[in-house]
Amino acid sequence: METLVGTGVALVTPFKEDLTVDVAALERIVEFNLQGGVDYLVVLGTTAESATLSKSEKQLVIDVVVRTNAGRLPLVLGIGGNNTMALVEELKNTDLSEFEAVLSVSPYYNKPTQEGIFRHFKALAEASPKPIILYNVPGRTGSNMLPETTLRLAHEVDNIIAIKEASGDMVQIDKIIKEKPEGFLVISGDDFTALPTVLAGGAGVISVLGQGLPRQFSKMMNLGLQGESEAAYQIHHTLLPLMGLIFEEGNPAGIKSVFENLGLANRTVRLPLVEASAPLQNKIGTFLKSLEKASV
Repeated sequence: METLVGTGVALVTPFKEDLTVDVAALERIVEFNLQGGVDYLVVLGTTAESATLSKSEKQLVIDVVVRTNAGRLPLVLGIGGNNTMALVEELKNTDLSEFEAVLSVSPYYNKPTQEGIFRHFKALAEASPKPIILYNVPGRTGSNMLPETTLRLAHEVDNIIAIKEASGDMVQIDKIIKEKPEGFLVISGDDFTALPTVLAGGAGVISVLGQGLPRQFSKMMNLGLQGESEAAYQIHHTLLPLMGLIFEEGNPAGIKSVFENLGLANRTVRLPLVEASAPLQNKIGTFLKSLEKASV
């Protein structure tokens, strides 16, 4: 799946002040990323606040992204949860014709054993007409998919082709990279570990910040993939403060604040999330102005 190497971005769902989906803003964000040089778009991931979207709103988001993208970049669709049987039915009944793969988060709240996680993903892979990208994000799910489980799935289930690894643990990431089968992609799920993952042999990133700074983030990742570590780390260290700022009050409140500063969308989120505070908005705005002067 060479189409999923490089910089993927987990798109937000912009809202109007009345909390309805802001179609025009979503079109602007998609076009901004297309022009910014990212390699693929992830639709309805957790950054999209998909847990708070109705079925009809999810379809609206899909339709807007597919129409705006117009076949220019590969698309990945987020379909995940903690009800295996329901997800199997969703995978069987969803039109995935416009998508390269499905991104599916490890089951949350239930806290399954490693065997339960393995069987969950095996069932999804057998039901899915498109390849599955595993998503391990212990900070949100409450359980860590261990490297042994990831590697077992990678070796034993043909339709599982990658992992978005957001444990933040480079020891864990290194183990997966070292022992994975040929062709299996290890994708960073954290902006902080994006460049280190690529330099260790990973395939790229599914980024939050990348959608707000597509040109800079894509340049950093491309340099990393080419082994130009010194030049890549110069960009990494420049962007590092903003990586911290956008998660200071939670995701996607921070990245939506970036978009408000850029004039692409407002910073409205849906409860139980709350929008970025005025002090954080100001700090993000100040950083973006300094970045513009630095010509990164």
